[in-house]
Amino acid sequence: QVQLVESGGGLVQPGGSLTLSCVASGTILSVYTWGWYRQAPGQERELVATLSSGGTTTYADSVKGRFTISKDNAKNTVYLQMNSLKPDDTADYYCNLKMPLRGAYWGQGTQVTVSS
Repeated sequence: QVQLVESGGGLVQPGGSLTLSCVASGTILSVYTWGWYRQAPGQERELVATLSSGGTTTYADSVKGRFTISKDNAKNTVYLQMNSLKPDDTADYYCNLKMPLRGAYWGQGTQVTVSS
């Protein structure tokens, strides 16, 4: 069983930065995909960024050039560096880990509020 725990959320002013972290406990296979999702109040959960075990990244158009997903394999941790934050980035952010034949795991979420 894998458990994911996010941290790093908080209140930040527009234009500011935050870095989210997600630590996984348990066994992670050699093939996997990390993902960060977000869900704003009253909206559906949306994919923000993904990072494969091979290093391939994808980003939602709304965050390209502002957010960066990265990982530290030794620490079983994935990060989401968020720069130039906008009020529209306000949401609960969730990390996700997919592994073949093992399914998908979710963290509990961390809240990000962008407001002056």
